[in-house]
Amino acid sequence: MWISKKLRPSPPTADADLGVTTIAGGQAGVLTRGEVRSLPIYGPGGYCWMPQNGAEVLVIKGGPGGQEQCVAGMRQAEAEEPMEPGEVLIRGGGASIYLKADGSLVLKGRVSVEGPLFINGEPYKPCTCGEEGTV
Repeated sequence: MWISKKLRPSPPTADADLGVTTIAGGQAGVLTRGEVRSLPIYGPGGYCWMPQNGAEVLVIKGGPGGQEQCVAGMRQAEAEEPMEPGEVLIRGGGASIYLKADGSLVLKGRVSVEGPLFINGEPYKPCTCGEEGTV
């Protein structure tokens, strides 16, 4: 009867769940209570992250049945070049910091260093070669 449906409390739904990625890349597959594929990845503005397989990720659900998407940040833009799983690209304006899986770091844009700069553990000393009065 309709009264019994009114008296029965609605089942609780989770607004967020912890999952494990099963498919790496821009459209991730995630295992929570079951596997869901082709999930869009959201992140803070300018931050582009490609989760690795097996990484723990936060899955945000919305709507009465958890089927609607909620915006938790800015949808990330496509990377300028293909990224490997686990790599990180941070963008802002025309500048970027790219942390690569091979351990290298790529900086794009004007670089200003405030504070001491060390190269291979040694303080950086600019070359004075060719200046008047030096040998």
